[in-house]
Formats: sequence, C-alpha cells, structure tokens
Amino acid sequence: MEISSLTQRREMDCFSPAFLLFVALFFLAPGPSSSALDSTQRPVMANLSLAFRPSSWSASSTSDPCDWKGVTCSVESQRKVTHLSLSGLGQSDSKSLRLICELHSLESLNLAGNSFTNITDDFIRDCGKLPGLKVLNFSRNIISGSLPNFREFRALEILDFSYNLLKGSVSSKGLGKLRSLNLSFNGLSDFGSNESVGSLSLKELSLSNNKLGGNILSRILIHKNLSFLDLSSNNLTGPVPRSIADLSKLEALLLSYNSLTGEVPQALSTLKNLRRFVAAFNQLNGNLSQGITQWLQTLDLSFNRINTIPGDLLSPQNLESVDLSSNSLQGSIPGNISGRLFRLWLGENRLAGEIPPAVGNLSRLAYLDLGDNKLEGNIPSQLGNLHNLTQLKLSGNKLEGSIPRELGNLRNLVVLELQRNQIQGEIPDEIFHLKNLLILNLSWNSLSGAIPSSIIALSNLSILNLEGNQLNGSIPGDIGTVQTLKELRLGSNRLSGDIPKMPIGLSISLNLSRNIFRGLIPEALGDLSQLEVLDLSHNEFSGEVPSSLVQMRSLTLLVLSYNQLSGRLPQFSRFVSVDISGNQGLLNGTISIKGKSKALNIIIIIFSAVVAFLVCCFVSATALFVGLRRFRRVENRDLPPAGVLTEVIDSCLLGEGGERRSHIDFAKAMEEVANPRNLLRKNRFSTEFKVSMPGGACYCVKKLDRNGKIFQIDDLGRFSQEMAALGKLRNSCVTVPLAYAVTVDSAFLFYEESHKGALFDFLHGVARGSLGWPSRYIIALGVARGMTFLHGCSQSVLLLDLSTKTILLKTSGEPQIAEIELHQVIGASKSMGSVSTLAGSVGYVPPEYAYTMRVTAAGNVYSFGVVLLELLTGRPPVAKRFELVKWAMGRSSWPSEWERILDQSVSGESSAVRSQMLSVLKIALSCVNYAAKERPSARHLLRMLFNAR
Repeated sequence: MEISSLTQRREMDCFSPAFLLFVALFFLAPGPSSSALDSTQRPVMANLSLAFRPSSWSASSTSDPCDWKGVTCSVESQRKVTHLSLSGLGQSDSKSLRLICELHSLESLNLAGNSFTNITDDFIRDCGKLPGLKVLNFSRNIISGSLPNFREFRALEILDFSYNLLKGSVSSKGLGKLRSLNLSFNGLSDFGSNESVGSLSLKELSLSNNKLGGNILSRILIHKNLSFLDLSSNNLTGPVPRSIADLSKLEALLLSYNSLTGEVPQALSTLKNLRRFVAAFNQLNGNLSQGITQWLQTLDLSFNRINTIPGDLLSPQNLESVDLSSNSLQGSIPGNISGRLFRLWLGENRLAGEIPPAVGNLSRLAYLDLGDNKLEGNIPSQLGNLHNLTQLKLSGNKLEGSIPRELGNLRNLVVLELQRNQIQGEIPDEIFHLKNLLILNLSWNSLSGAIPSSIIALSNLSILNLEGNQLNGSIPGDIGTVQTLKELRLGSNRLSGDIPKMPIGLSISLNLSRNIFRGLIPEALGDLSQLEVLDLSHNEFSGEVPSSLVQMRSLTLLVLSYNQLSGRLPQFSRFVSVDISGNQGLLNGTISIKGKSKALNIIIIIFSAVVAFLVCCFVSATALFVGLRRFRRVENRDLPPAGVLTEVIDSCLLGEGGERRSHIDFAKAMEEVANPRNLLRKNRFSTEFKVSMPGGACYCVKKLDRNGKIFQIDDLGRFSQEMAALGKLRNSCVTVPLAYAVTVDSAFLFYEESHKGALFDFLHGVARGSLGWPSRYIIALGVARGMTFLHGCSQSVLLLDLSTKTILLKTSGEPQIAEIELHQVIGASKSMGSVSTLAGSVGYVPPEYAYTMRVTAAGNVYSFGVVLLELLTGRPPVAKRFELVKWAMGRSSWPSEWERILDQSVSGESSAVRSQMLSVLKIALSCVNYAAKERPSARHLLRMLFNAR
C-alpha cells in the first residue's frame, strides 16, 4: 500500500518544476557509497565467487555484488544480500556451502541444478541460525541418503529437494512455518511416520515418483490445510480413503501411476475448492458417483477399470477437461455437457448409442476422442460447429452414413481419424479444405467413388490412409505436389490406371497393394530415396522390376508378391527384404520361382544334380589354372581406375588426438570405402564401412551423401565447427567421431570399430535370447546415462533417430548411443524439408512430431520408452498389425495383465527380477505418454531407473 501511494503521489507531482529540478540534481549528483553492498558482506561474496566461479560474477573491488546475476539485495542504505541463486553451476564441493551461511540477511537460497552429493553438518548448523531464511532449493542435484534434519531452520517456508537420490523416511516435524515441501523424484519409502499432529501451515506437498506405499496416504491427510497434493508414480495401494474429505482446502489431488483400488470416493464431491483430480493408471473400479465433478475443472481417470459414468458427469459449468479413456465404461455418452469443455477423451471403452448432437455446441472444444467404442448411428453434422477443434478421433466404432460435409468447417483440425467404422459414400471435397490437417485416416470403411483431386490442397498433410475401402478410379495425378506427405496407404481398394509421380518426401511407407493396377511398375518410384516400405502386392503389374528401385537407399521392405512380373529381379542390398512370391515368371537371381508339379520338380532335381557333378569336375580341372589370375583381379574389380579415386578436400582429426586417431590414413580410407566388400550396414541417412589401416587399426567409417535430398553441405566452416564440438564429447555411453573427411560429393565420419552389434540383433535378430534381465537393465541404464549426458551439454545434443538399431553394444553390458551427429549435421546443412520429418524409425516416432515439426528432448524420451518396452517384452516396436506402444498401454490398464506384458523368458528368473521389471515397466509407460509435457526428462528418467535397482 505504501509503495502504491508513493507511486500515485509521484504521478500527481510529475509536472512540478520543483520536482523536476530535484530529479535533475538527484541523477547528476554522485551516488552515495552507502548504496553499495554492506562492507561486512563484500568479503563473503568475494569468497563465494572464488568457490562457485559463476561466469557472470566479478570479484574486483570496483564491482558491486548486488549487481551480479542471481543476487538480490535489500533496498535500505546498508544493502545486504537477501536472495542468492547459484543454480546450474555444476558445483559438487559441499564444503563450500558453509560460506553461504555468513550472509546473515539471507532469505532465499537456490542451489538447484548442481552436482552436490551430500549436505555437510556445518551447513545445517550454521545456516540453521539464519533468522530470515524462508526458501531453500536443492532440487536437481544427486544428493543421496536421508533428508537432512532442518528443524533448526525455524523460518523456513519453502523446501525443495526434488530430483535427487534421497531414500528412507521423511518428516516435516519441527518446521512450523513450512508452506511448501517438494521431494518428488527421489527414492523415499515413508512419510510422517512419527507425526501425530499435522502441520497447519503446510499447503503444498509434492512426493511424486518415489517408493511410497502402504497407508502413507492416510498419514498425509493429517495436514488439514493442504491445497496441493501430488503422490503420483509411487506404490500406493488400497482405496482412496474417505477421509480425503477432511482436506477442505484441497485444490489439486494427483494420484496417477499407482495401484489404488476400489471406487472413487463420493467424498470428493464435498471438496468445494478441488479443481484438479488426476488418478490415471491405477486399478480404480466400480461406478462414478453423482456430483463427482461438481467443483472440478480437470478430471483424469484414464487407464483404470471404471464401469459407468453418471448422467451429470459432464454437465458442471466449470468443467474444462475430462479424460476417461481406456476404462470399461458402458452405457451412453451423457447429453448434458459443459460448454467450457476444451478436452473430452472417452476413447477405448465400451460406450454405445449415438454421439450426442449436443457435442456440437461445445465451442471451446479442441480435443475430442471417442474412438474404439461401440458407438452407432451417423456422425453428427453439428460437429462442424467446433471451430476450435484440432483433433477428432472417432475410429473403431460402428458409425454409419456418410462423412458430413460440415467437417470442412473445422479449419483448425490437425488430426482426423474415422478409420474402422461402417461409413459409406464418397469423400466430400470439403475435407480437403482443412489446410492444417496433418493426419487423415479414413481406412477400413466402405467409402466409394474416386479420390478427389482437391487432395493436393492439403499442403501440410503428413499421413494419408485410405486403405480398405471401395475407392475406384485413378490416383490424382498431382498428388506428387503434396511434398509434406510421409506415409500414403491406398491398399485394398479398386484403384486402377497409371501410378503418378509420388511425393518425393515419402519416408514411412507407400502401400498400393490389393488394387487393380496394371502395366509396368513406374521407374519414377526409384526416386523415393527416403522410403522405407513399398508394397505393390496383389495387383496386375507385369513386365520386369525396374532397376531404379535399387536406388531407394532407405528401403527396408519391398513387397511385389502376387502380380504378373517377369524377367530377373535386380540385385538389391542385403539390407532389403524382398517378397516376390506369386510371380510365376520372375527370376530371383538364377533361380526361377515359377511353380512346378511335384514330379517335375523331382526330375529337375535329379537332372540338376547330374549337371552339377559334371560342372564340378570341369571346375576342379581348371581351378589351378585360373585361380591365381582371378585372385589378382578380385582386389581391384570394384575400385575405380587408378587416379580416379575420390579426392579429399577437407579432413580433420577431432578431439585431443590420441593413439586411436593417430593411425587414420584418409587416402587409404577412401580406397577401403570404395570396395563394396567392406560394407557393414546401410540406412536412409548413411552407409557404413569397415576400413583397415596399414598398421592394422580398424575403423567404422560412415558415409553421408553431401548432395542428397536429406543431407547437403554448402558451409564447410559450420560443418567443421559442429564436428569439432562433437569430437570433444567424452562419455562412455556415446559414440563420438574420431575424425572426418569431406570430398566433392560425400562426407565421411570415422568411429571406433569395436562393437558386437546393434541391440536390435540381440533382441530380435541372430543373437536373440542371449540377453538376460541383468544385462538388459544395465543396457537401459547406460542408454539413459548417455541421453542424460547429451541433453545436458551446454548446447543440447538431440537425437534424430534413437532405436535398438542405433544402440550399439561393446559388450553385453556396455551400450553406446550411435548416430549422435545426425541432428547437428542435418541442421548444419541445407536439408530438404523440416528436420522432424526425417526423425526416427517406424515405431519410435512420438505422436507430437506430426504436429510440432521439430525434434525435442521429450521426443527422445518417447523413443527411449519404446526401447525400454523392447527390453521388457522382447517384442519389436512394430510388426504386422501390431504396435508395441499401443499394445503395452492397452494391457497395462489391467493390473492382472502387467506380468503378461513382460518377456516370460527372463521375468521368470526370480521374483526379484520380476519385481524390478515391473518397476521399469512403469517408467517405460511414463516415457511413452501421449502428452509430451508429462514425460520425465532424461535426467529424471535416469534417477527413476537408478531407484529401480
């Protein structure tokens, strides 16, 4: 009030000549020395500057510490430090902490984001005497053991020790003024066991992501004035106690990711201040009571076992967000719905009846998910009134009729999913007016007619799935202009005619199977250099397979089965799986797959054996004569003529040198790379070779096409800077480039060649079954450490493609993250299109990449979550009609199914192994959360895995 009054008086007198003269004299006069920091605290700040070394601090005698970053001083004449922030400095020396205690005026201390492992007794003793210390923040350190006793900190109001490694029990006893306590993301197992009376001052309590269990919740409820309570991601069991109603001031109650059972207590409806109730991923069952949402703004009970919803559930006018997806809801959707709703998720239940037309009145609605229920009737045309809608998911129901043209009014729509219904009629042109649409899935309905040519208006479309309908006619000739398209699925229709030029950016899959396409396979399909899956099966293609398809460098699966193809199949890379079954005239190499009768096959076998014997005799007779000449030719047959080898125009040894780098001979490496026999592996980003130096040292050399559609370098200087930065990284869980070389058309990165193979090989490939759970757990920890290191660099290193194929194993317990350079290199180049459109392998790409169009740390965590699920289940991320994430999320909603999710070949090793795997499963599910902001950071993820030991 005094400050406000003073301001008003100044405004009133602002035109007074006397006042203006006073202001001029005040600012022209030299400032009094008393305005600087008190002389008794200057030496303290100088010592702190030497101990913590913040880059923005200066210990010179002329510098005023009150002007330093993170320092706030009082306003009286003898200024003193009141607020001090030393966060994010990487400090680990706990002995330096006691220096802070000499600032007797201190009110707030922030030491978050350092590397302290403990807090000394000196700090507790000396800082406990500070009379005004109200805020203490030690979050995001690596402090282990028990929480120190802060009883002597009598004035403390806010205490934050979140994201550490604390264990054991915790008590707030003695902290009579404490208002906020945050101990989330630790390993605590008990709380308040010695307290019989709760603190009346405690208002905010965050204990998420610990190991709390038993009757903890009942003991916490003695703190009657709580307004915020977060107990999510613990081991809570039993029902939510009815005594929760005693917390009359509670505004937010967060209980997700526990094992709570029973019904949601009706007592919650008496909490008039409660605005958020979130208890997803539990085992809650039964029916929801009337009035449960009477005061709420947000309700999230997704992934439980709730049976029915009351008629008034959606009607309270304050209600803004409801998520009841993945339950066992039956009955119909209530027709009385709050006009303030912006999110309504009821997917994956057993709801029946029709979609209430009243949904069309929800003008604020942005997200509507009613998918995978038993809804019937037509899609209400009133949905076209939802002008703020960004996601509309009605898939997996029994909806009939046609697609309402009114949906074309949803100009903000990003996702439209109507697949697996019984929708008929033609696709209305109005759908293709939705300029912001990224995902359009109308598959497995009964749609007819032609694909509208107006599809080219969807300039942002990333995924188009029209599979499994009755569409006829030809594919629109201009579809190639939709440059953003990454996946196109038109299989199982009645399409015919010529296949037009396809969007050059297709990368996930192109499926034209089970149509009636005739004639030759277009040569132009070979231009789809980023495409991973091409399915042309079950058509009437004839003629030879074009050799241009061999140029599809990212291709992993080519399905040509059941056509009328003939001739000889081109020689594809060994990394491409090709299916040519059902083509009677098509030769695979020298062997015809043309069908024969059993008798004829026997004759052929006998005849072939005789011929083979004669040939062997002839070969044996001539082997000595031609052997040496042939041997001498083999070494050079795949190399260019002498003098034509690619010239290195720039090269550099990275890092600080060392024995491994000193053996690199760039000229010799170019010779080795030119020999196809040294090929190791190939993907859409690069080709890798094993090269041997004259001294016997071996390296893995990764070749990037400088002038390709994915990777282009115009600025060699920037590329060199990016490589130099990566070369300085030091972490045992990350593969770091040792050197690079640049030629006119390619860039080559050199790495150590000392790996047993990719994690994929040990889970799904030739070495499958060789990893027990201890090895898998150590691998998970190692990858988490590597990702934490990369995300924590001064300039975060984000991963463009994290999968079991980019995690290499030096031994069964030493993983290394590979491909760390991709995001930096492509970002430093003039890559075609957005980086995010290139990101990730199929099955690892987080859902938000389709919307955000950028690679993020949260996206990396999602990909790691998929890797965790692979380690836990032994299953691949995707297979025919199988998606690991959806499968695991769906099964996890039933607690009895959790153990069945696990790989039985390893979970049965012992009860301890099974228990640990279940703990890691909970972590994996948090990583693949659909909402990116709900996923843990890499650092927090590492701590959770560490605590699961």
